[in-house]
Amino acid sequence: MTKIRMNTELRNKLFNKIKNVFENEDTQEREAFLMAREEVDSQYGIASTLAKEVVERSYPVDDVATLRTFKKKYGQPCDVVAKDKCFYFSHNENVDEDNEQVETKSHFDFGLFGNLNGSEYSSDEGKKFAVAYYREELKAKDCNPDIFAQQNENKDNPHKTKHVDECMKALGHSGSSYGSSDDNIGMTKEFNQPYYLDVIGTSYCRSRAIACTKNEYEQFEQWRTAKGNLVSKHQTWIDTIQKQCDQLKIGLKAYRYLSEGIELATELGIQVDEAELIRTNSTGLTIYNPSNLASMIKGMKNKHQSREAKILARKQYEESIN
Repeated sequence: MTKIRMNTELRNKLFNKIKNVFENEDTQEREAFLMAREEVDSQYGIASTLAKEVVERSYPVDDVATLRTFKKKYGQPCDVVAKDKCFYFSHNENVDEDNEQVETKSHFDFGLFGNLNGSEYSSDEGKKFAVAYYREELKAKDCNPDIFAQQNENKDNPHKTKHVDECMKALGHSGSSYGSSDDNIGMTKEFNQPYYLDVIGTSYCRSRAIACTKNEYEQFEQWRTAKGNLVSKHQTWIDTIQKQCDQLKIGLKAYRYLSEGIELATELGIQVDEAELIRTNSTGLTIYNPSNLASMIKGMKNKHQSREAKILARKQYEESIN
């Protein structure tokens, strides 16, 4: 049988098939990523429960209810209760070299895109967490949740921007950082919803640091560290896949025949059905098999044939490709 020559379409199909196996292999890096995500869920449960206790200690439920009653009665002048998912927590249990109390505070954002370094402003770190946390859901929507990890050492570029924008759209992210009146939808809204708490004072959270104990503060830090660890484990895992894929591309580009790519897959322990690749390829079988190409060209010639001859020619052609 005539060897099938490689073309771009066949290379891409073979590459994607092998890459998919790389991404689903039970490696140490993948397991560490999955465990880090489980730890995030655990820490979110602990930290959000604790945040509710700390916030309600500063803004008692009864006071919030009273102020809402006043708002109904007096309107806008008493509109001082709001819902928020990010808070400045602080404690004064540390001392400096002069044995003076020192305030320790930081910004903790429970939203999907919350910053991981204590800043109240959004950054790519929050986006990196979001795409890592919802990786499978984004893959199912034909997005590339690994784009930040793949482009980790590259500056912003059109390719990166395109895939990041697609991920943000799929997540339902509006870009708004504050309050309950943002325009987030879908996965982002669903993720954020449980973490909104009632606070008194409608100004930005920096102006209302909420007191907590040192132990409580450290628990909040542990939760935020878990989010950062998920980003780190995602990066490490994708780095290993990227290195393999870089070598895979080089090899496939050098191969002239599909059989060489099939042999590579077999050596990697990956079963690839050559017939399936060819069947789903738009031109590989017809164009790159010389006998089939010759038959197709002959069929294009405007020669006078009887109906019986045409039927026979078509039958012979179909038999040649089966």
